[in-house]
Amino acid sequence: GSHPQLEDTAPRIVEHPTDVLVSKGEPATLSCKAEGRPAPVVEWYKDGERVETDREDPRSHRTLLPGGSLFFLRILHGRRGKPDEGVYVCVARNYLGEATSRNASLEVAGE
Repeated sequence: GSHPQLEDTAPRIVEHPTDVLVSKGEPATLSCKAEGRPAPVVEWYKDGERVETDREDPRSHRTLLPGGSLFFLRILHGRRGKPDEGVYVCVARNYLGEATSRNASLEVAGE
């Protein structure tokens, strides 16, 4: 059967992202670290929508780091669009459940 192994644990967030203020064109990192067995899969959501990283789009300026943090090569910000600004949340999942981090806002300084 598919009984959970005794050692398996549901994910929990051990490092939550914090609010960041960043200048446009600069790199930024939103931290997130999750533990669990099996190792949880981490996804990021911005304003409720899943964030695409270079795993889905090789040209993306956003990279999911091995630990689960979200790294921005450079913050994109133009007069017409603020694609990186918003409220982010990190979600870690495995077959036993999921854990959601605190909200962290990414704000772009100086317009």
